[in-house]
Amino acid sequence: MAEAADFQGMSPSPARRWLRRTGALFAGAPLLAGLLQLPAATSSHAAGGDSLKAASGSKTVAVAVDSLTPAVAGEDDTVTVSGTVTNKGKQTVTGAQVDLRLGGVLNTRSAIDTAAGRTDYQEGLDGSPVGGKYVKEFAKLTPGVSQTFNISVPVDELDLGGDGVYPFAVSLSGETSAEPWNHVLGIQRTFLPWQPDGADTKTKTTVLWPLISTSHMTAQTGSDEAQTPVFRDDDLAKEISPGGRLQQLVSLGKDLDVTWVIDPDLLASVDAMTESYRVQGEGDTTTAGTHQAVANRWLAELQDAVQDKEVVALPFADPDLASLAHNGTNVTGSLSHLKEATDVAADTVDAVLHVQPNTDFAWPVNGAVDPSIVKVATSAGADKVIARSDSLVETGGLPYTPSSARPIGGGTTAVVADARMSTVFRGNLTRASSSTLAVQRFLAQSLTLNLQSDKQRSIVVAPQRMPTASQAQAMAEAVTALQGGTWSQSQGLTAAATAKPDSGATTKVPSASRYPSSLRKQELPRAAFEQIAATKSKLDSFKVILTDPSRVVTPFGRAMNREMSTSWRGRSAAAADYRNGVEAYINSLAGQVTLIEKSEIKLSGRSATIPVTVQNNLVQGVEHLVLRLTSSSPRRLEIGGEAYYEQSVTVSGGHSQTVKFPTSAQANGQATVRAQLYTEDGQPYGQPVTFDVKVTEFTATVMLVIGGGFLLLVLAGFRMYTQRKRAAARDAEENGSQEAGEADGDPENPEGPEDRLTPEDLHKEESRTGEGEDAPEQPSDPTPDTAAESADPSGTGERVDR
Repeated sequence: MAEAADFQGMSPSPARRWLRRTGALFAGAPLLAGLLQLPAATSSHAAGGDSLKAASGSKTVAVAVDSLTPAVAGEDDTVTVSGTVTNKGKQTVTGAQVDLRLGGVLNTRSAIDTAAGRTDYQEGLDGSPVGGKYVKEFAKLTPGVSQTFNISVPVDELDLGGDGVYPFAVSLSGETSAEPWNHVLGIQRTFLPWQPDGADTKTKTTVLWPLISTSHMTAQTGSDEAQTPVFRDDDLAKEISPGGRLQQLVSLGKDLDVTWVIDPDLLASVDAMTESYRVQGEGDTTTAGTHQAVANRWLAELQDAVQDKEVVALPFADPDLASLAHNGTNVTGSLSHLKEATDVAADTVDAVLHVQPNTDFAWPVNGAVDPSIVKVATSAGADKVIARSDSLVETGGLPYTPSSARPIGGGTTAVVADARMSTVFRGNLTRASSSTLAVQRFLAQSLTLNLQSDKQRSIVVAPQRMPTASQAQAMAEAVTALQGGTWSQSQGLTAAATAKPDSGATTKVPSASRYPSSLRKQELPRAAFEQIAATKSKLDSFKVILTDPSRVVTPFGRAMNREMSTSWRGRSAAAADYRNGVEAYINSLAGQVTLIEKSEIKLSGRSATIPVTVQNNLVQGVEHLVLRLTSSSPRRLEIGGEAYYEQSVTVSGGHSQTVKFPTSAQANGQATVRAQLYTEDGQPYGQPVTFDVKVTEFTATVMLVIGGGFLLLVLAGFRMYTQRKRAAARDAEENGSQEAGEADGDPENPEGPEDRLTPEDLHKEESRTGEGEDAPEQPSDPTPDTAAESADPSGTGERVDR
């Protein structure tokens, strides 16, 4: 304070400096004394050993309250508390006594939280023992040994005052050799709601009863007519079997006035199990499922439980809205999957349960919202978003918890669940003590909320999506007690969403920066949505060639919905395995329609036909396919007169078709040919097949044959020329002899006797030279008096006599 009185820039007076030094000396004296005593205290503790550490405080004995009945006490009731006490120390506790303690009423909800969070005994805060005969005594408690207790006390012995929540504790007092005086060695706190008379204004309470599981079905189906489904595992059978999580939820929920929130994928999966189904094994093997009776029994019980109850259907497979909003909206087609999941939800529920569900609600994980999540949640048609009060935090300073309905703009209503009541059943509730404490805390919060104001409000409780069997049992116990209490009345979710909102309640959606980082770490990454988009693209290319596309579109569509499921949070490896399995299966199916590999082909003529075979190993036929054959060297090898040629292809299931392509060779050499299937819209389908075609039309042998033929033609022409020349010479000789005879002989007989050829002589001459051939000239033959013929070849138009 002296320093605060000084002005900046001025030096303190001497008197003030003396006061400061003196004050510092006195202030440091206790600290110095503590430092001087510290070694001695440390040595003393070390001398005491571990026994002192183990026996100290109010944690020496563990006190467990396994049951408290009734959960909500009435005026004429007797409160019974039972449980166990266990000595956790290393020394025997003597003179042990279990007491019931009742504290003063807790007027606020935060006071309940504070009381529940204390672990050590605090004098005055934990109330006084009820005393009297309402105790349980033990002569001694041996280390590590548990003892049970059961204490009953009439309500009128508790001296309860006005309505409200009272801290109710069970403590154990005693002494040990290390601490030989009577004191509290262990304590367990709980709460006792007290409102014997009915409240003037009751809280309208909506409790959501979630029926959601992880994804179990694959995209794979059998080749039979019924398309037998294939499951990843048989874990769903365990959940719906007697004692299983889902069986407990149905069995417990049927007697409660709750709103059922159901994932249609769960219904579709169990419905598929009612008939023939198979379960994946090692490798590619599958085994027959055997739980048809269990599935039928569970569905029958559920159908009976939801009759005349409000049923809210989530989009198919419960898509992760936050992951989609933060990582998937920039991936083409991601939002369309949400729309498809919403569209099939109502039909699936109606077909299996025979009730018409409400599909107007979206439920982000833990009710955590930001603007992008709200936008995505409402993009598929929902106009109500189930949020939570630890996300949509109150900023208006209301002295009470407002009603759940909040208009947040754009015609969207946020239904804000109460965070305290919604989260109380988390954690391990397998121990009876943990379950009892959760139930009493839930009831305490509900009563205190009601006492906040005389104004009637609508409150929503949205527990975790997939409660365990023990959590479901605790929830059912709490809801049963609440519905039997005097301050609350049940209400459906639709009614809560349409209730008049409080004018002072916050309606501002928190920014993205306030979204919990712990939830962001569990989101599906962008790569997951990209993989889903790739699978969708492959499905689109595959379905257009099928004669019955519905056999693959439906199972793959639902599988892609499951790939976006909220149930993958915290299971990133399993999520990746599932996505990989779906993609691998579409690849394997598409690969059943393929081209048969070809080896090198040899063409030995100008034209030939090349066969290409399309194999279809699918059960159904394929159509709307085009097979294109392309030549890499069209100047050497043309296909159908062009560089490439196409033909339509239709192949029945389990068959193959060979398509023949006409080709023409233009030159010798090798050409590479590429065969590729295309869909009718020009998209490549499958892998191409390439092979070599060796053109051998103009070989050396062919050239030799052609050359020999040409030589024969030349020789034939020369022979014809020689014949003509000799015939001309003979004619000239005969004409000359005739003229001479006319000049010297008898006019009536122009030829002399020695030159005239008789018929016999002519016959002999023809026989000697041969018909059609010229006789070789002799030296004595007279020279013709006509000019010699040209030796040039005959003209083309010239007729040649043979």
